[in-house]
Amino acid sequence: MTPDEQGKAPLRKRLGWLVLIWAASVAALGVAAWLMRLLMSAAGLGTPH
Repeated sequence: MTPDEQGKAPLRKRLGWLVLIWAASVAALGVAAWLMRLLMSAAGLGTPH
């Protein structure tokens, strides 16, 4: 095995990390948006009904 081949993880593993990081970032953005909505409604900035 060449030194170049030793440093690379299999494509499936690299794609798995990519998907995992993407999903975590989407979840973090969702939590941040939910918290902002919660804070805004607590401050009386909700939508009128």
